[in-house]
This record gives sequence, C-alpha cells and structure tokens, in this order.
Amino acid sequence: MTEHSLAFCAVSGAASDPLAQRAHAEPAHAYRSAFQRDRGRVVHARAFRRLAGKTQVFTHRYSDHFRSRLTHTIEVAQIARTVAAALHLNEDLTETLALAHDIGHPPFGHAGEQSLDAALQQHGLRFDHNLHALRIVEHFELRYAAFRGLNLTLAMREGIVKHSRDYSAAQHPELAAYFLDERPPLEAQLIDLADEIAYLTADIDDGIEAEILSLSDVRAQVPLFSSFFDQLARRHAGTPEKLLLHESIKRMLDALAGDFIATTHANTLAAGVRSLQDVRRCPQRLAAFSPQMEAARLQAKQYLFRNLYESPEMQRDHEQARTIIGGLFTHWMQRPELLPAGHAALVAEEGAPRVIADYIAGMTDAFCVTQWKTISR
Repeated sequence: MTEHSLAFCAVSGAASDPLAQRAHAEPAHAYRSAFQRDRGRVVHARAFRRLAGKTQVFTHRYSDHFRSRLTHTIEVAQIARTVAAALHLNEDLTETLALAHDIGHPPFGHAGEQSLDAALQQHGLRFDHNLHALRIVEHFELRYAAFRGLNLTLAMREGIVKHSRDYSAAQHPELAAYFLDERPPLEAQLIDLADEIAYLTADIDDGIEAEILSLSDVRAQVPLFSSFFDQLARRHAGTPEKLLLHESIKRMLDALAGDFIATTHANTLAAGVRSLQDVRRCPQRLAAFSPQMEAARLQAKQYLFRNLYESPEMQRDHEQARTIIGGLFTHWMQRPELLPAGHAALVAEEGAPRVIADYIAGMTDAFCVTQWKTISR
C-alpha cells in the first residue's frame, strides 16, 4: 500500500457489491467488469457524442482549437483517473463518472443552462444538469431491447446525481434510492474538483489564445500561475512565451492535483475512515484541497469570472444563448404540437415545459441555432 493508498474505502465493484448492481439484472461479462461496461455504455451513448457540439466556454466563432464540452470531459477524466490511481480508489468507476459528469448540460455552456432554468422557473420547475443526466441514462438513451436507458450500475447513477452537490430527501423523494442522507463514495467526490482543475487551467490557456486575457495580466493576478511562469522564464531565458505558458499551465495543473491527492488522503486518515461506510457517515466531504491551495484556486477562479466569463466578449455569446433558448422555449410552449412527434406525444403525461426543456437540452449548439433560424424567418 502506497502512502496515498485508500484502497480500504474504495468501491470494490465485485459481483457481490450492491453498488455494482443494475436496475435490470444482466449476466456478468466474460472479460469486462461492471464499471468497464458502464464506461463503454457512456462512451457509445448519443448524449456523449453530442458533447462534441456543445460549448464549454468558447463557441466555434473563436477557433476550432478551443475546448468543447467533449474535450473538456476527456481532460476531466484524465485528471480524475490519475487522482484515483494515486489514492488506490476504483479507477474504472472514477473515470466513467468523469466521462458522464457533463452529459446533462444543454447547449451554450452555463449560459444555456441558466436560460433553460429561467424558462422553467416561470412554470414552477427547475433545470438541473445532474438530474437531467440521470434522466438521460435512465430513460432517454434507447440502446437495448430489454429496457430503456443504459442500465448503469447503482454506483454510477448515485455518482451522477451526487458528484458535485448534495440533495435533500424532502425536496427530492424521487431520488430516495441514492442514499441522500449519506456522503457519496470518494470516487464520486473526486469528480467535482477534478473538473475544477481541468477548467481553471484550460480556461487560462484558451482565454489567452482568444486574446480576451493577456499573459501579463494573468501573471499579475494569478499567483499560482505566475510562480511557475517566473521560475521558467528565469531558467529558460529567450524561450518563446507560448512555450512558457504551456509549461506553466502544466505545472499549475500538477500542483493542484498533487495537493488534491495529499489533502484527500490526509482528510480520510484524520477522520479515522477505514471503510466505504465510514466515508458515507462523514459529516463533510473528504475530497478537498488544502486551505492554502483552496485560497489560490479561489483567487484564480475569481480572476476568470471577472476577466473572462463576465467579459464583454463573453456577454455577447451569453445574450445570444438567452435569446435563442428563451425564444425556442416560448415558441413551443405556444405551439407544442410543432414539437417532433416523439416529444409531442409526451406532453400530455409530462407537461409541455418539461418536455420542451428536455428537447432543447439535448441539442448541440449548431442544431439549436438552426432551429432558431427556422422559426425566426
């Protein structure tokens, strides 16, 4: 057992493990574990493929080189699996949760999600991308003759719901099967901070490439970045700044991940955790950064909010997202019979607002724009 090993509280994934069970029983596979099968099902899902056409931060009007929701997801999966391996947790489960963590996002990034949620609130409903992801894997994906959805393991479905936040059993009785009064396994707890590591570093990279952020400004206002850049600049005088940028981002990512591993390990030992059930009983989540790194992370995140996410250039995209998603929602609320037949047939049972939100959430950016242009003629 390595100094970071937490194997004693990992999800086992054994055939007898309740978390490896599925809603619809299936025979064991000859050479793949339950979570390896889950990974294959996520990767082959239509919702996963659509991530290639969904905005992470930058739309394609900037460059085809910037992260899409899909490439961001792959980066999160890489980080999450690395952290899980260092801690001797279940790597297959962790990676698969990372691959699935954003499949519930609508088009146009967080601006799209906020717009869809605002539209639903007018009808007493909310849009939550975690809960929408659960609906995707349990209901919308149609890949098997014997059941709807992907029939993922209980560990996967719990992690999709709880990886980034806790839900109240009183407010969400429909989620009773997912241990709402307990903490999720560490494999699920890792995902949210792996996501943070991925987008903090990537958005500095893409923001400078888009010329919305300047390298000099990032160096002045993000000490976690500048500490590495300044060291490299002294050591490699005359090296092009772009190479120093890439190397600095890589070191920033490594510092965040290393601190994350060490702190999560220390928190788990300090809490006296010796089993998965101990993880579940903890009064707080154990996956975390150290106080010093958390302060540096928050400083970098606040810088990105002020100078990138809320920049005038980004606000133009956000306004377009609000116009398109709000306009499509209103259009189909007025004429739900114009929805595709499969969705229109669900209106009587689920109500037009939810059906319309489900339809829009499944769109890529490009398809959403095409639909808007069609009704705006």
